[in-house]
Amino acid sequence: MKTTRFTRRGFALSGLAGLGLTAACGNGVGSDGAAKIDARVDATLDEMYREFPNTVSLSEKSTGMLIMPLVTKVGFGIGGGFGRGALQVDGVTVDYYSNTEVSGGLQIGAQQYAHVLFFMTEDALLDFRRGSGWTAGAGLDYVISDKGDSISADTNTLRSPVLAAIFAQAGFQVGATLEGSKYNRIIP
Repeated sequence: MKTTRFTRRGFALSGLAGLGLTAACGNGVGSDGAAKIDARVDATLDEMYREFPNTVSLSEKSTGMLIMPLVTKVGFGIGGGFGRGALQVDGVTVDYYSNTEVSGGLQIGAQQYAHVLFFMTEDALLDFRRGSGWTAGAGLDYVISDKGDSISADTNTLRSPVLAAIFAQAGFQVGATLEGSKYNRIIP
């Protein structure tokens, strides 16, 4: 007669195998993450168009828009931020993206805001979509100031390949820029 005995090693290996199986199930397939992002994107666009009517013409001239409904930033010397959103081409969501930010320097506080990137050329949109991770840099032109008080797009600004609008700010942290923001495609 053979007796089965559980050893610590066998128990640990079984636990790790179970953990691996449950982690594989969390890939986003079948979740409602996309529906939540889509609802937030629609609300964000409605708010932007209502508060800044000139952004309607920007969206019509753009080849695509990345809408990030809610980005949360926190900083105390070293800071970071995170948000999720959607890339729309011709008003249809084609991909979902995350936004991560890391910063250092003299900073303190927390802030939440929404932003939209307008891709004004086909090349800019293709560079964004083909990249393994796109980083917003110093060459980004802003059409809405960090105070969110007016749109400031002129003919020189409209020639820029990517324009950014930052609005709906809440919290206390001085300034909001997208420099150093990294965007990666996700499965919500």
